[in-house]
Amino acid sequence: MIIGVPKEIKNNEYRAGLIPVGVQVLTRAGHKVYIERGAGAGSGISDQEYEISGAVILDSPAEIYSRSEMMVKIKEPQKEEYGYLRPGLIIFTFFHFAASRELTQEMLKRNVIAFAYETLQLENGELPCLTPMSEVAGRMSVPAGARCLEEPMKGRGILLGGVPGVAPAEVVIIGAGVVGSNACKMAAGLGAQVTVMDTNLSRLRFLDEIMPPNVHTLMSNAHTVREAVLKADLVISSVLIRGAKAPCVIDRKTVSQMKKGAVIIDVAIDQGGSIETSRPTTHENPTYVVDDIVHYCVTNMPGAVARTSTYALTNATLPYILLLANQGYVKAVREHHSLKRAVNMIKGELVIREVAETFGFSWQQI
Repeated sequence: MIIGVPKEIKNNEYRAGLIPVGVQVLTRAGHKVYIERGAGAGSGISDQEYEISGAVILDSPAEIYSRSEMMVKIKEPQKEEYGYLRPGLIIFTFFHFAASRELTQEMLKRNVIAFAYETLQLENGELPCLTPMSEVAGRMSVPAGARCLEEPMKGRGILLGGVPGVAPAEVVIIGAGVVGSNACKMAAGLGAQVTVMDTNLSRLRFLDEIMPPNVHTLMSNAHTVREAVLKADLVISSVLIRGAKAPCVIDRKTVSQMKKGAVIIDVAIDQGGSIETSRPTTHENPTYVVDDIVHYCVTNMPGAVARTSTYALTNATLPYILLLANQGYVKAVREHHSLKRAVNMIKGELVIREVAETFGFSWQQI
């Protein structure tokens, strides 16, 4: 198979779809890999490193898309890339379709075969391609929140861990999954008072056993979320429903009643956001203020630490890229539960229920 890796063009997205060892593995298996010139620069990977590993460097995205059978990306195709798409082209990337009707309709219209990292799922429920980026985003959310709490960022002027004689910040983390547990670890390590919330009592018991004494667990429901959020200096929301739009856990009225200068980090923004007042932002302009509350809603947080993120992500994606290349998408989907869960659309037909239900579209069971 011919695999193409274009340079990412989303705002401040520096990750790359493959690392040199991935190119080596694929070429040794008999496949051909095209890399767009400069695709790895943001992750500290030179064109020469790709060439030594067996890739062919091409100068333009048009060449990459026209010559490749499968595109390996990081983020969903941008509007500038739509014209390169053709029927039957396999695209393996983060799509987050439920967050965008426009993207979903456009990809259906282009008749591509869309495999989404975020819905690839093992039989035990694990999301192996989403997990590494959730780890990165969870760990990034706390220092991002700490910066936003500073007065120049319109925050409350609070040091997250406090100092002797002055109380630390109150941090509330909604969702105790991969993002939430990593955020919890970081916030606790900085000395904040942390409350982590979830609807899964077993998960809360686990965190209660492994986290330090400044971490408290709380069962999540409409009443406890509101009560905790109104006391918080920093709220990190990380709720997730695989493939579907994130549920709204904090409404506008609650936001308006929070402490002036409090901060919201909505890590679920790439799935549509979990706060009523959330809207997507970029690393270039990461924050905005609503009702005196600072919102940080960057849709590609891990893109800012591109080298770490690229290596972490490709560690997870490479085995599946190799399966698709070796077997073709039809056989791979038939034989591997994980890739059957990853495919979201096939040549103009949605094959994932959660996205279809989000927009009221028809869908077809594989």
